[in-house]
Amino acid sequence: MNTHDLSLLGWTDSLAAELPAGTVPARVARVDRGAAEVISADGHHHVKYGSRVRRASSDDPVALPCVGDWVALKELPEGRHELEAVLPRRTAFVRGGVSRTSRGGLSGDGQGQVLAANVDLVFVAEPSMHATDFADLGRIERLVALAWESGGTPVVLITKSDLFERGLDDLLADVAAAAPGVAVHAVSSVLGEGVALVRDYLAGSRTAVVLGPSGAGKSTLVNALAGDGVMETQLVRAGDGRGRHTTVHRELIPLPGGGLIIDTPGIRRVGLYEMTDGVDLVFADIEALAGACRFGDCGHDGEPGCAVQAAVESGELAERRLESWFKLQREAAWMAGRTDARLRKEQQNRWKIIHKEMRRSGRNRP
Repeated sequence: MNTHDLSLLGWTDSLAAELPAGTVPARVARVDRGAAEVISADGHHHVKYGSRVRRASSDDPVALPCVGDWVALKELPEGRHELEAVLPRRTAFVRGGVSRTSRGGLSGDGQGQVLAANVDLVFVAEPSMHATDFADLGRIERLVALAWESGGTPVVLITKSDLFERGLDDLLADVAAAAPGVAVHAVSSVLGEGVALVRDYLAGSRTAVVLGPSGAGKSTLVNALAGDGVMETQLVRAGDGRGRHTTVHRELIPLPGGGLIIDTPGIRRVGLYEMTDGVDLVFADIEALAGACRFGDCGHDGEPGCAVQAAVESGELAERRLESWFKLQREAAWMAGRTDARLRKEQQNRWKIIHKEMRRSGRNRP
């Protein structure tokens, strides 16, 4: 049986202090409908969720174990293990919950989904070219906002740079303008360009998650970092140069030489969730301009003396960027309202249950 030094997986004294008595620690490598593949000191285990975890997650999907989580395992009499508890997360990349309406549309339900936990870095992978256009700056802004909100450090990787014939420097400059203060790198996993630079981010026991659309080359990058074909990939499609993504689950992969990386399926929709500073950090340039507006509560939408609108008119600020800021601000506010409404409803339901139990107890008194 393979053994593991848990410190190389990110285990710390602070986590040890949270471990319930009579349990052993493990890190979640993969989840699958009420069970998880975990890595503990004595090897890999397939474990089912205990009743405590099932109850917690039934009230809030964010409490579900996810890839990257540290968990407590309890050994059962028959010798197998059960997932007893999820230890407190240091960071968590959470996207807004999405449910399908009766008419087939999508609707935010105020709940979230954790895509990865306890990550130090969020690699936002965006292919340098699409079938009809260049890198999607709006998607980059959205993912970087969620990355800042997660507590991890975002890094933007412009992948498949070998397919970009000319103008790569201009593209990198445009991406850097869309993500102020965030490192931006061009990567070609096929040619090996930029791979060593990405590996340097993962020195020691640091953990990164790779997020991006299908065909961004995430699994190819993971394979290049791991030095082996650990994730299945397919050849690029003829005609548009995009890869056909085959990753269908999130998986934590320890890398040779140290560090861990979480590969993910392509993300079709990424909703914001409980935003505090994420959007402001992505749009730090707009926040800086807003300081010169005539009114402190300027909405940058036609008010007199608006420094942001003046910057758009002068060409200092791209109109696309301001429109993206409006969109994310509206979505963040809408999701906050949905979350508040859900919490109020849950609180009302809890009180109804309590009152019902009180009335029943009163009827049962002699």
